[in-house]
Amino acid sequence: MADILHQFRIQVSARRVYDAFCSPADLNNWWPAQSSGKPQTGEIYTLWFGPEYDWRAKVIIADPGKHFTWKMTQAMDDWMGTEVGIQLTEDKAGTIVDFSHKGWPEANAHFRISNYCWGYLLAGLKNYVERGIVIPFEKRN
Repeated sequence: MADILHQFRIQVSARRVYDAFCSPADLNNWWPAQSSGKPQTGEIYTLWFGPEYDWRAKVIIADPGKHFTWKMTQAMDDWMGTEVGIQLTEDKAGTIVDFSHKGWPEANAHFRISNYCWGYLLAGLKNYVERGIVIPFEKRN
């Protein structure tokens, strides 16, 4: 098994980061083209990246402002059963984000590509909540 882990600081409240990570209206501004779902344990999210990438994820942890995790239930083979989430720690300078995408079957080429993509997308999350910058979906690598 292999895990993708990133840690970075965002200069906003933990609640704002949490909302940007799991509110469909915010999520669509930095990750999928369209999403739906509620940040409640057991709820199912739709994460739509295009007709061939119509994914689903089940919320397994939803602790507002602190911790949120999905388990992928419909996605590419390597993503199936993996868990994508954040743990947040707020301090005087903002919020430390501990991001994880855990449970990959192996550290193969797709794992390495996804690790790069997560870094790029998480920078997009940071720019979105700190500066209001939205990169159009078609330009997100």
